[in-house]
Amino acid sequence: MKKKDYKKIAKDVINLEIQALKKLKKSINSSFEDAVTAISKCQSKVVLCGVGKSGLIAAKIAATLSSVGTPSFSLSANDCSHGDLGSISKKDILILISYSGSTEELKNIIKYANRNKITLIGIMSKKNSILYKAADIKLFIPEVTEAGLGIVPTSSTINQLSIGDALAVATLNKKNIGKKDFKKFHPSGNLGAKLKTVEDIMLTKDRVPFINENSNMKIALKTLTQKKLGTLIVKNIKGETTGIITDGQIRRFGQKNQNLHNLKVKEVMTKNPIKVNKDILAQKALSIMNEKKITSLCVNSSKKKNKTIGIIHIHNILGANIY
Repeated sequence: MKKKDYKKIAKDVINLEIQALKKLKKSINSSFEDAVTAISKCQSKVVLCGVGKSGLIAAKIAATLSSVGTPSFSLSANDCSHGDLGSISKKDILILISYSGSTEELKNIIKYANRNKITLIGIMSKKNSILYKAADIKLFIPEVTEAGLGIVPTSSTINQLSIGDALAVATLNKKNIGKKDFKKFHPSGNLGAKLKTVEDIMLTKDRVPFINENSNMKIALKTLTQKKLGTLIVKNIKGETTGIITDGQIRRFGQKNQNLHNLKVKEVMTKNPIKVNKDILAQKALSIMNEKKITSLCVNSSKKKNKTIGIIHIHNILGANIY
């Protein structure tokens, strides 16, 4: 028996799916914009439903829409004929996904949607199908060649998944969902860590190692030891940040000057310390630290750029699993 080239099979499958996506890209028209507008204006929930593999795709699209601020859930097409239609309200938007558009299980759902005047978005590949004829908004997906005997749902499900992702991202933009909003829906895990801002993890109030610029270095050294951050933020009588002192800097300065304890802080400090806004991503703050080869940053707000409201140390960032 001739040995099969599985790497070639893999590449052939991927090539078929790439071709399918290219056809899908060309098929995007004004109906897509209509669907985005309808979803963004929905005052209730977006309900997705499909049969078989399309049902699994429906569940993924629902999860993605929910993750970007559009409350959504998926229903089993089979279960809809046994009571689950009661989950769909008149203010909902219903998205039905079916390659053929004529699957028997969809008929009862379509009738229910039409009878209750529920906005129906159809995703299908047959223009002579019941779904195409019944849908208020028709998202037509081109017919494609499936991999695996030419019948295994592969290229078609890739297209269904992609149109769903496109709807979610387009709706995100339509509703002006930003990173701050996105963070609310992803408080945990890797996404949550990546979306943390400096404000989320910075040290504030009594934990900020402040020292007055006119204090002598003896007091500064005592404060440095108490705060255990290896850094002091220097401020003037107005509370404005004027400099920064690090333990490494003190060691180097002490090697050159025997009267360190008698000097004023402002004679030792580094002026104009690097500052970041509290709203930038902690990941960006880490990048700045790595670039500047420092371990701490002063944090300010947009309204009071000259005053430090917190300090972020590299240990705070790494402790939040941000790399």
